[in-house]
Amino acid sequence: MASTCPGFAWRAAWRSAGTLALMLAASSASAQLARKPSMYEDGRAPQELIAKPAGSQSPAQAMGNRSSQPYAADLPSQAAFEQLARVYNAGTPLAQPHVIFVIDRQAQPAARLYFINTPRYQLHDRFLREQGLLRGGKDALNRNYRDAGRRFILGTLSWQPQIDGFVYEFWEGDQLTAPLLRETEAQLRSHFFAPVQFKANASAHEQVAAAAGIRAVTQSALIGQQHFLPLNPGQAVGRLRLVDDVEQVHDLQPSDIVVLRLVPITLRPVAGVLTEQPSTMVSHVNLLAKGWGVPNAYLRDASQLLAAHNGQWVQLTMSAKDYHLRAATDAEREQALARSNIKRSITGASIHKDIRSTTLQPLAALRAAHRRQCGAKAANLGEVRHAGIAGVRVPDGFCLPFGAYASAMQRFGLAEKMARMQQQPGFDSDAAVRRSALAALRAEIEQMPLEASFARSLQARWASQLQQAGVFVRSSSSSEDLPGFSGAGLYTTVPNVKGEAALQDAVRKVWASVFNFEAWEARRAAGIAQDEVAMAVLVQKAVDSDASGVMVTRDPLGNAPHSVFIAAKRGIGIRVVEGRRVAEQVLYSRRSQAVQVLSRSAEDTELRLAPGGGVQEVAVAQRQVLSDALVKRLAATGAAIEKQFGGRTQDIEWAAIGDQILVLQSRPFVQAAKP
Repeated sequence: MASTCPGFAWRAAWRSAGTLALMLAASSASAQLARKPSMYEDGRAPQELIAKPAGSQSPAQAMGNRSSQPYAADLPSQAAFEQLARVYNAGTPLAQPHVIFVIDRQAQPAARLYFINTPRYQLHDRFLREQGLLRGGKDALNRNYRDAGRRFILGTLSWQPQIDGFVYEFWEGDQLTAPLLRETEAQLRSHFFAPVQFKANASAHEQVAAAAGIRAVTQSALIGQQHFLPLNPGQAVGRLRLVDDVEQVHDLQPSDIVVLRLVPITLRPVAGVLTEQPSTMVSHVNLLAKGWGVPNAYLRDASQLLAAHNGQWVQLTMSAKDYHLRAATDAEREQALARSNIKRSITGASIHKDIRSTTLQPLAALRAAHRRQCGAKAANLGEVRHAGIAGVRVPDGFCLPFGAYASAMQRFGLAEKMARMQQQPGFDSDAAVRRSALAALRAEIEQMPLEASFARSLQARWASQLQQAGVFVRSSSSSEDLPGFSGAGLYTTVPNVKGEAALQDAVRKVWASVFNFEAWEARRAAGIAQDEVAMAVLVQKAVDSDASGVMVTRDPLGNAPHSVFIAAKRGIGIRVVEGRRVAEQVLYSRRSQAVQVLSRSAEDTELRLAPGGGVQEVAVAQRQVLSDALVKRLAATGAAIEKQFGGRTQDIEWAAIGDQILVLQSRPFVQAAKP
């Protein structure tokens, strides 16, 4: 009965919507997962999940008069589909009309297909019970998601705007089998008027489709075709700046709304961020934007769409469903300039440090309470190591405490040098002057001699504890992981350091990164006193991992509160948080235990430890990084670490060598800056 699908009114509306008034809409849930939202995800009533743009028709009005019939056995036309359909994101480019369906496999004389009146029955359960087809409690229903011999197949048939066609799909936790999938496909092709494709909502569904010989539309393919992904909703007024080259980020102003063609490793504080290159949701730039509390989104072809506004003052409004750009008024511009000159203040108690001790401390001796001596990065790793989580290892290392930095800087005369630097003409008003002055100060620190006894203790600790192995020399500053301020990517890590002289050089380089331009600017915008910042250093044994990445123990977009987000690439993990190429990204649902692939890695090379020190780039033998088994082990690790830190959402850097999981960092996930 399948035939060519005629043009729908809502398809035509989708094609013309994006350019008018520079409006492009996307449901946050469907943008992330390319599927309709579920009333089970956050406990809201079903009607609250339907997008209703201001001034738009209700879904019922948009679809015309509804059928009063509870179901239909056939949908022979577009009109028949519309009579039973419910619309998510009505009036937007991702309008998603859908009909839920049931196949009763035990009906006589043959299996029977029900296309359900979906505005009337939001759930299969309600339809089945009202029709007298299902009795018993939750277990009776759940058997139809778990058992291969189930009576009912429960699915959804929807219009998918990204592929301009119809798809059918199942709950991501449905333990589907190849015979059940083939049976569904045959029923739909016999009773629905248009061609349909199977959409896999979990990696397990992709495997079932392959076994059934049915081509699957994957979530990662659909997401890859999206034009817009909101990463941090909000509103901003600023001067729109198109940035073609990463080097151009150096002269950005706090009042700029930037459009980035390439994703830089870090960024000084700005009023808003749009990127036209997809990147990992936990890239440094995305985390910084969240920390600043500014609107941030991926927008395909942003530089072309917004070219006419380059250099102009605009108001950007970004919700979880759409963005809107218009010219700013004079009053809005004046207010924005005034706000950009106001310094926020981080509470002093949050940045207290203890500089009394200069003694190097092994990770095994550190706990979370040692953050005042060694910074949150080192202290938290000590806490994770102490927790003794099964199957998890923290590479051994030691901390150079704040006291060591303070002592070295006192001998160096840092306070006087900073005072002279800040007295330079134009230092406070001209970013170029600040950049040059900070570079000169860093160069001095990197060349200063280490006190002899300290150098001997550093060498002795490295030799006795780590057997002179290659190490990562990492920052652990007093101005990271503060309420409303993450500090992600602002300071320096030196990878795979080998040799005594190289180790001393790396320590000085990490100390000097206190004065990285982006770090200075971020602290300046946050109102953190520059002379109060101290740098502890974590020296940690280098590991040549097979895979590595970042895990956030809750969905970082906030759409699926029971999900864990994981980003991964082959090799060691420096590139995962750079954001320059899309990493492999998955969501793992604790409720359904399903792995939902958002993207596969776009990298064709990986980084490995170089024999002589540093890292080297080698070709990737296999792009896929994460197996379902590894995802589940990582999620269990994240849950254990989250529990160790009182249930607070964690941002975890991890690595894997074979079946061994290594934890390299655990920090609180900073959602947004407080004004």
